[in-house]
Amino acid sequence: MVLQELNEYKLVNNERNGHCNYKGAGSPFDALSFSNNIVQQVHSFKLLGVTIDDDLKWSTHVNTICSKASSRLHFLKVLKRCSLSTSDLLYFYISAVRPLLEYACPAWHTSLTSEQSKQIERIQVRAVY
Repeated sequence: MVLQELNEYKLVNNERNGHCNYKGAGSPFDALSFSNNIVQQVHSFKLLGVTIDDDLKWSTHVNTICSKASSRLHFLKVLKRCSLSTSDLLYFYISAVRPLLEYACPAWHTSLTSEQSKQIERIQVRAVY
């Protein structure tokens, strides 16, 4: 039944038997097409704010959120130089920096390497100083 649906929507390139062939080290599937358009294969893509790599290593996502958080930490530093109160600085951190680092973490945090976890922790430590 699944193969019939795949053939009906032309989701596989091999129309003779409707199978996607695994090729080992290269691309796991032949080129997929949908409505006579070939679906582009990418190494990473953003889905609901989470960058997903094709190898599920999360390195692109961690680098992206750390880069964005670093730029927001710079703004936090500027606010600190303007003599804002500690409670206002904490409010900015909790509302602008922390959500960026923790967004959808149940989906990706358990599969981080120790280096990726440390990279995120370094951002949080920088916010304190």
